[in-house]
Amino acid sequence: MRLDGVSVGVVMGFRERFFTPRTAGAILSWRIAVGVGVGVAMAVGGVGVALSIVTGVVVYAGLVLAAMPRGRKRIVIDPFTLSEPWRQMVQGAQSAQRKLRATVAAVADGPLKDRLRDIAAQLDHGLEEAWAIAKRGDEIDDAVRALDPTALRSKLGTLERRAGTEPSPEAEAAVASVRAQLESADRLKEQSAKTAATLRLTQTRLDELVARASEVRVGAADTDAYASDVDEVVLQLEALRQAVEETRTA
Repeated sequence: MRLDGVSVGVVMGFRERFFTPRTAGAILSWRIAVGVGVGVAMAVGGVGVALSIVTGVVVYAGLVLAAMPRGRKRIVIDPFTLSEPWRQMVQGAQSAQRKLRATVAAVADGPLKDRLRDIAAQLDHGLEEAWAIAKRGDEIDDAVRALDPTALRSKLGTLERRAGTEPSPEAEAAVASVRAQLESADRLKEQSAKTAATLRLTQTRLDELVARASEVRVGAADTDAYASDVDEVVLQLEALRQAVEETRTA
């Protein structure tokens, strides 16, 4: 089963977009001259000084806003478009994400909360990777179902008996074809099982990390070590996603 049902949502907020090298470059650029030029031109044209200054500032601010990076977009995740076990695993990852967000929301404003927000955003990326993995795993399962290994084995038995009683090149070719299809189904099933096992293990680690966030919140755990562990899990998810995507052309 594969229903993409894609919609998008903005991940980066205004604050994240503002504090970037690209925005810093836009602030200290030719846009200053444009804003000043507009203000001066309006003043020379007889417009009041105050209005000229405001207009120049507005033009400058608009140019900076236009130059700011756009919010990174992500697919809105819908686990109900997947079959099991993929649906349950994506739902588990979503649950971990919600729990971490709730923990961060309970932290008082300050540097710790800002750091935990960054960590939660990294975990959001991990959820996107898990979603992509689960969708690919579901596609693989669809391919196995389409091949129908049970029917292929029954067909193979029939063809092998026929080839034994009425041998011919055509009968041998038919047997070889069905065997090849069965081998393909077996490889796909193995890939699906390995992917599911790795994703389940990662889900366990996500749950562990969410539980540890409470320790970080009260100062009972090191924030840097926690962030490093979150990064490690996300990197593992990225590697798994790349591996399953490579099966498209393997």
